[in-house]
Amino acid sequence: MADIEKRVLGKSGIEVTKLGLGLWAIGGDEWGEVEDRESLDVISAALDMGINFFDTADVYGTGHSEELLGKAMQGRRDKFIVATKIGWLGFDGENVVSAYDTVEKLIAGVESNLKRLDTDYVDVIQSHIDFRDPTMEVFIEGFQKLQAQGKVRAYGVSTSNFEYLQAFNADNQASTLQIDYSILNRTPEAEIFPYTIEKDLGVLVRGPLAMGILTGKFTAETTFGEGDFRQSWIEDEEKHQTFLDDLAKVEKLKALADGRTLAQLAIQFVMAHPAVTVAIPGAKRVSQLEENLKAALLPDLTAEELQLIDQITPPGGGRKIWPA
Repeated sequence: MADIEKRVLGKSGIEVTKLGLGLWAIGGDEWGEVEDRESLDVISAALDMGINFFDTADVYGTGHSEELLGKAMQGRRDKFIVATKIGWLGFDGENVVSAYDTVEKLIAGVESNLKRLDTDYVDVIQSHIDFRDPTMEVFIEGFQKLQAQGKVRAYGVSTSNFEYLQAFNADNQASTLQIDYSILNRTPEAEIFPYTIEKDLGVLVRGPLAMGILTGKFTAETTFGEGDFRQSWIEDEEKHQTFLDDLAKVEKLKALADGRTLAQLAIQFVMAHPAVTVAIPGAKRVSQLEENLKAALLPDLTAEELQLIDQITPPGGGRKIWPA
């Protein structure tokens, strides 16, 4: 078991390893083919390697990701720090309708999360709808009631919208923010990260590898398989141009890897920001997990290395191509 640095997750007081495991891909519905047995092996391997933080959501594989995590936790729930999310299921993005328009429905929804996870509590529950949700107050009240009941230890929000984050945390009772952040998307550095430090919000970083772009394995000729949402990077003209622009930056970043893989450099970069508590890259295979783990054990990036990265992707800049 590796000795991975632990950090406190905002005002929750929960200690998490600075590298966690994101479980979107194991849902099996948006990242191409994945085998359940292999997914269970990845979760168990992560725990054996010393990782204690696992992030999932009700919408990942329509609950399948949560179910797999629940199976993996059998007989050892106390070893896992579990974060999950609720909100996208039943959400119509065009009509801005939420399935959780009352506190009672929200609480029942979280009970469904718990059932799939086969546990009586979750460490962190997060609102997943983002700024398009007109029922923010329902989520906050519901989360706070569940917290008082001991069914959730802490709650937060998944968003990249600064105004929505401020509104969600208006009473300063939220503990966490989950956000897309990477070398290629440094926009949170401008306003959001200073705010999270001021308000003592633990930051969970999704997308530290920019949906795989920062592994360095993609080229301008890359295509994606059926059921992989990244195929839109090829089919959509605007997204495709962003993809090509990012690939050009990746070629420059490869020169900075210096004894590490590009993926490890990318994860180290994310973990180096003082606002970040835990990076949660996904892994569909144990070999990917092992590579990610090394990033948490390597010496920190030097000031000089960070300055060289700044020259390729300036602080506060960049843009993401998924989610919207």
